[in-house]
Amino acid sequence: QVQLVESGGGLVQAGGSLRLSCAASGNIFSINAMRWYRQAPGKQRELVAVITSDGSTYHADSVKGRFTISRDNTKNTVYLQMNSLKSEDTAVYYCNADIRATTTSLNLRAYWGQGTQVTVSS
Repeated sequence: QVQLVESGGGLVQAGGSLRLSCAASGNIFSINAMRWYRQAPGKQRELVAVITSDGSTYHADSVKGRFTISRDNTKNTVYLQMNSLKSEDTAVYYCNADIRATTTSLNLRAYWGQGTQVTVSS
């Protein structure tokens, strides 16, 4: 009964910005790390950024300096601020979170959002 819902994707010109949001809801006991992945057509899914429960972050080299992951624990939401977008950033972006749910005896498991399309025109 835990779900993650992404929003904020869309079409943007190269050099533009978008902010993705992913809100977790349901019978949540706690959320550990939250992540953003992306998958372009014909490509493997790749990790974009990670943020831990205490706020430590990791960004892939391909987006470092352009993207920033953040979270609002009061809203169970993770964000990805994307600036200076390039055509190579075009992909479906998925959020992921390690969650202990009250309905699963507090076992930690990964949950995934449905994905949101980001298209960057050149």
